[in-house]
Amino acid sequence: MKIVLLESLGISKELLASYADKLTAQGHEFEAYDRDMDPAVQIARAKDADVIMIANMPLRGEVIRACKNLKFIDVAFTGVDHVDLDAAKEMGVKVSNASGYSTQAVAELALGMMLSLLRNVPQVEARCRQGSTKDGLVGSELKGKTVGIVGAGAIGQNTARLAKAFGCRVIAYNHRPKKVEEGLMEFVDLDTLTKEADIISLNCPLTPETRGMFGKERIAMMKRSALLINVARGPVVDSQALADALNEGRIAGAGIDVFEIEPPLDTAHPLLHTPNTIVTPHVAFASKESMALRAEIVFDSLDQFMAGRQINVIL
Repeated sequence: MKIVLLESLGISKELLASYADKLTAQGHEFEAYDRDMDPAVQIARAKDADVIMIANMPLRGEVIRACKNLKFIDVAFTGVDHVDLDAAKEMGVKVSNASGYSTQAVAELALGMMLSLLRNVPQVEARCRQGSTKDGLVGSELKGKTVGIVGAGAIGQNTARLAKAFGCRVIAYNHRPKKVEEGLMEFVDLDTLTKEADIISLNCPLTPETRGMFGKERIAMMKRSALLINVARGPVVDSQALADALNEGRIAGAGIDVFEIEPPLDTAHPLLHTPNTIVTPHVAFASKESMALRAEIVFDSLDQFMAGRQINVIL
């Protein structure tokens, strides 16, 4: 088979070479490229591939349809909303993801944002560099807060465990019934969660049900003292509605790792100019440990597919 990796997996050259050498020794052809968002370039690189491997780079239907030998798309990411699944289904192409690789990394960043916002870390850090003091910027503790988890999958559950370790009450909403370990979280409806939570952590996938879930009306239901953390998908939140609420002091702060598009962003984006807001360019999943685990999962998926046993099935 010919396997084409269309973007970096964020691992060392040596680790990538170890996987490539194994495939070559088995008689397969492996090519790796740096990311290029131009569909024409992607087609030129992958047009005769049996397998395409990507991370979070969009893979459009025109690329999938142009690759006539394509049998498998191996996605080194948990979400697959950046892949045209309709085109894949039309062409009979199987799709797997790398679910589970970033469970710890994403949960830790969510907790880090909570702590940083509560303790005014960006503001007091700036004060310190200016030779000033904390006056007027005494923060709050995470202990005793009610944390609302929207999306009780693996990442949401891990975020709940970390929050519980800090002494938080954890409530949760999941679109479908979810079985979790006893005592981890209390399931409530979304309105109750929105009204009661001191901190809301979005950990849900992007689906028709979750797109725009936190818009003007829902944000208006939040406490004025509440924080919103989005480490899920950008379109789950209406950015302008959130920016308006932050600018008008109707909620206390936000930690945003994901946006409507992949960074880099237009510097005029409304959430880049709001008070008490931490913004990061989609880094929650990216730790050294998670990148190594992701590569392990994605190459195992490839091995299993070539052996006729597809795992981590999306299509």
